[in-house]
Amino acid sequence: MRLKTRFIILGVIFSVFFISFKMIEPELEGSRGSGHAPVDSDDGSQHYDGRSKDVFSDEKLKRSVERYVNKYAVDWNVTVAGSLWNVPVQWINAREIHPEIAPEIGALLHKLSMSKIVRAGLGHRGTQLKMTLILDGGQRAVFKPKWYQIDDIVKGKPYDGPDRHNGEIVGFHLNRILGYRRSPLVAGRVVDMEKEIKPVADQSLLDTFYVKDGNVCFFGKCMYCKGPETGVCGEGSLLEGAIVLWLPEKWKLKNWRHPWGRTYRNDIKALGPRLMDIVDAAVFDYLIGNADRHHYETFKDQPDSIMVMLDSAKSFGNPYHDEESILAPLYQCCRLRKSTWIRLDQLRDGVLSRVLRQVLLHDPLSPLLADAHYEAMDRRLKHILSIVEECTDKDGELHVFVQDKYSPQYVDELDHS
Repeated sequence: MRLKTRFIILGVIFSVFFISFKMIEPELEGSRGSGHAPVDSDDGSQHYDGRSKDVFSDEKLKRSVERYVNKYAVDWNVTVAGSLWNVPVQWINAREIHPEIAPEIGALLHKLSMSKIVRAGLGHRGTQLKMTLILDGGQRAVFKPKWYQIDDIVKGKPYDGPDRHNGEIVGFHLNRILGYRRSPLVAGRVVDMEKEIKPVADQSLLDTFYVKDGNVCFFGKCMYCKGPETGVCGEGSLLEGAIVLWLPEKWKLKNWRHPWGRTYRNDIKALGPRLMDIVDAAVFDYLIGNADRHHYETFKDQPDSIMVMLDSAKSFGNPYHDEESILAPLYQCCRLRKSTWIRLDQLRDGVLSRVLRQVLLHDPLSPLLADAHYEAMDRRLKHILSIVEECTDKDGELHVFVQDKYSPQYVDELDHS
């Protein structure tokens, strides 16, 4: 009997120990993984020990999205006194095209999308079909027509096919959110070709209009514009597109061949801020899938000029393909502006797509992207962060992160929260 009692007591003790262990096992597992979290440094950046980063908590993610939306969403209905077309002339300098925050941005976008067209002509050079418009008040703009639906997938090489007008609009707002401010203002617009364009069109443009299946079409003049077989048609007489604000006349542009444009020269080196601008552009282009930046522009006679980020319309073609070659400047040089890194780090874990969705809501052509493209941007951002982490593991943060006088001065509470 005593032996039986002992066995019963031992069984009870074992059961108590086993149940207790199972209850605390999740906490033990959590404590083992706690060493994977990033360590915040005094300057707001984060460094790593080569292991994975914890994701934002739901509450922190929500706060980050709200802050960025409040900062970058524009009010299209704001009223601004004076001549709006003079505002961009006052804004522009060698290192930015527009300020980070200004109520006039919303007013200008609204004016671009609504102003009366007083003259229309052929597009200004280039390989892609477009129109040059003069708006009421004398402001010049470029109109890039719609070729694709937002859920169309462009197969083939990432730079194949005509421009995607929505890419130009989304690119402008993404450029703002990244803190670059290197793209001219862009808005969506629907033009009535019978009522708004043909009555004020130059004869050279007018000669390229035709009708197909009851729809008004035009083929314009460009490298790939060969006649009606290469033309674009509206729905009836209505044609959707992106309207891009022309840069002020005094700011002339100088064209350069991109050093990563799949041609190379050993006798020409990037000067001043140029290399870091090129890396910034690679990050931007990879996010939107733009592999067509074989040339780029800077402001003429401005040695410290930004890399002006024009023509982002060869983007958002295939959300299921990530073109790794676009990131060559980043993974080959392993250098990145500290300010760019901080901003990218704050946009991870879905913050980027959520913010961009909200910022784009007020454009007249909204929705501008299919869900798959938002998912692609979040996925690509995660890949960019992993490349930077590999670089810091290999070369150290002091080598990888560049803090130069050309870095955007936007590092604020958004980037430290």
